[in-house]
Amino acid sequence: MRRYLLDGGPLGAYFLGRKAAVDAISPWIVNHEVVTSILVYGEVIEYLKGLPNFEQRQNDFQDLLSEIHPHLLTYSILDRYADLRRNLRPPYGPGLIGDIDTIIAATAIEYDLVLVTVDHDFERVPGLQVKIIDTRAR
Repeated sequence: MRRYLLDGGPLGAYFLGRKAAVDAISPWIVNHEVVTSILVYGEVIEYLKGLPNFEQRQNDFQDLLSEIHPHLLTYSILDRYADLRRNLRPPYGPGLIGDIDTIIAATAIEYDLVLVTVDHDFERVPGLQVKIIDTRAR
């Protein structure tokens, strides 16, 4: 049963072998409890393009995504995105977050998943279950 959706920070940290991320995420992978968003793929690939051996890292990352399935965008996710944007927009809500982050949040809500992230901005999203992890430990 899928329970967690990984945001870019935790997924990238796991892929790069950062101990805190590996310790937190590995059990979820073993138990098939974790997914991500196709948009997170773009975020992580952007980061990896700045590192040596990009082509190999990209191939390895794509292999990892066979274990951590990326959800594609759907009309229902984008409908949730639109509702979230309207609910976050002042004066109705606490303020907007980025479009990509809002779509990632909408994906987690659509599939009733806990969003695992390093970004406290997600805590402002109504109806989103958030788990903040510190991925800086090596």
